[in-house]
Amino acid sequence: MKQLSTKLLIILAFFFAFCYGASASSYPARLGAKLGNGIANAATGIVEIPKTIMVANREHGPAYAATAGFVTGLVHMTGRTLSGAYDLVTFIVPTKPIVTPDYVWEDFDKETSYRSTWQLR
Repeated sequence: MKQLSTKLLIILAFFFAFCYGASASSYPARLGAKLGNGIANAATGIVEIPKTIMVANREHGPAYAATAGFVTGLVHMTGRTLSGAYDLVTFIVPTKPIVTPDYVWEDFDKETSYRSTWQLR
């Protein structure tokens, strides 16, 4: 049992040392940023529906916005909400948000997209 706890402490020490040295900014600040981003995205995912309808209306017209824009908004709502929930669960590892823009209210005129790779903050 003592041997297991010693190995666990060594693994945790390497984990925190790696995470802390990953960027020039402080580790607690990066954790706080990811936690805040996760809370915001999980709570505001529903805003993706009207945002996507507005963007689709501007680019393709009202008929497209009322049908495909609404369905696309549902997809983006699900993506942003799940991305926020994922950030909440994994905030201990400070990565950039998967969804772009980071918050729904940033670049409100631009359709939401998703990063193809995970990047450390």
